[in-house]
Amino acid sequence: MAKKDEKSKKNAPLIGIDIGGTGIKGGIVDLKKGKLLGERVRIPTPQPSTPQAVIEAVAQVVEQLSVRPDAPEAGSHVGVTFPGIIKHGVVHSAANVDKSWLETDIDALLTARLHRPVEVINDADAAGLAEARYGAGEGVSGTVLVITLGTGIGSAFIFDGKLVPNAELGHLEIDGYDAETKASAVDRERLGLSWEEYSVLLQRYFSHVEFLFSPELFIVGGGISKRADEYLPRLKLRTPIVPAELKNDAGIVGAALQIAVKHKLAN
Repeated sequence: MAKKDEKSKKNAPLIGIDIGGTGIKGGIVDLKKGKLLGERVRIPTPQPSTPQAVIEAVAQVVEQLSVRPDAPEAGSHVGVTFPGIIKHGVVHSAANVDKSWLETDIDALLTARLHRPVEVINDADAAGLAEARYGAGEGVSGTVLVITLGTGIGSAFIFDGKLVPNAELGHLEIDGYDAETKASAVDRERLGLSWEEYSVLLQRYFSHVEFLFSPELFIVGGGISKRADEYLPRLKLRTPIVPAELKNDAGIVGAALQIAVKHKLAN
């Protein structure tokens, strides 16, 4: 009976939650396909985004998902992303949320509030895991770098399908400045750059990262990956560079996937 129960848990759906600076999104993840079962739930991130306020918002999303007919069994793990460095469940950076998050054990807070085990992962790492398993990086061996262009520059370092966590490649110093202060999607808008002008900054960034790591593949995510045809063809690199495939669901899927990988709940 125990073996049967264990087998039944393989690839069972899990809840994934993606905490962002402006929105908290959640969904029920089909781990066989890397897709959401039904519509995702989204609510605005509380302002100020203090730990207690965000924890309550996450609980609200989980409660909405838990009453659905296709919801995972009660008490199952919940995977969560957070826009900061996460080490052993503790927050070590908080660029786009309230600074009171620093040194907070987010795993423990969420586990206590939801009365079920919760594990938190950096948001870019989650997107990278999802892309490596189900998206543009599926089946690619060696080093795959997933770079997200948004409010800042997020990154995920994948080697042979496994995550090297908390690789903050958006904070590389290039020409005397922090890369994400010049080459993020927000900075393109802030500086009023054309796609051609923005491509010059991206070229400098990706050329530097390519020199440092010699990856097999670059995958570009974030909101402007929808406009990839405006800038990717302008970049001249040895490494293939392609847009992310999972779009806005990547964080939710990756949040659930990290649970499945760690606890061997997916094939």
